[in-house]
This record gives sequence, C-alpha cells and structure tokens, in this order.
Amino acid sequence: MKDIRVLLIEDDQFLRRACEVSLKKRGFTVMTAVDGEEGLQQARTATPDIILLDMLMPKLSGLDTLKRLKNDERTQRIPVVILSNSAAESNIQKASELGAAGYIVKASISLRELGDRVVSYIHSADR
Repeated sequence: MKDIRVLLIEDDQFLRRACEVSLKKRGFTVMTAVDGEEGLQQARTATPDIILLDMLMPKLSGLDTLKRLKNDERTQRIPVVILSNSAAESNIQKASELGAAGYIVKASISLRELGDRVVSYIHSADR
C-alpha cells in the first residue's frame, strides 16, 4: 500500500496528539490543523489522501469546512470523514448530504479502530 497522507483537523490538543501518534504508528503520514481555516489551507496545498474532520471547531465548523472542501476543485475528490461527539442522526445525515465519506462518533471508537477505518475509507475511495 502506498504511503497514506492523513490530514487531521481537530481543535482538541489532547485528542489531536493521540490520534496523530496512533496513526503515525500505523505508518501513515499525518498532518494536523487546529481549525477549519488552517485545515482548508493544508488540504489545498498538501493534497492528503483522506481528511479526518472534527465537527465542532472555532472559526469554521466541521460542516462549513466540509462544504468548502467539496466545492473546491482542488479538494472535492478527497474523502472526508467527520469525527464528532454527537451521534445525532440529523448530524450524520447532514454530513452525508454534504459529501462526507463517513461519520465516526469519537466515544465509540478506539485509536486502533480509527486506523482500520482510515484504511477502509481509502480502499473504498480507490474503487
């Protein structure tokens, strides 16, 4: 498998670092951003293979960031997976409507499972 570049957009420093360390241990190249604006810039310049996007962030919400990613020719084909504390069906549906490749509830996934899901989403996008 080629080197997978993951862009993690997460404002919570502890969670961002924990995910980054776990994904790097799996062999992924991980870039991080602390908010939607920084994430958009990195997505446009670094062209990651997948974006893990927090739902609630300062400056730009996850859904606003997702909208912008999917409306930009440079980033619209990158799979985006929402990371959220909310399991509300309305949030999951809205993310799907906006083009999210998946939706992960943070409390119900381990760091190991996160890496497995990244691989799964990458394989799905390659088809």
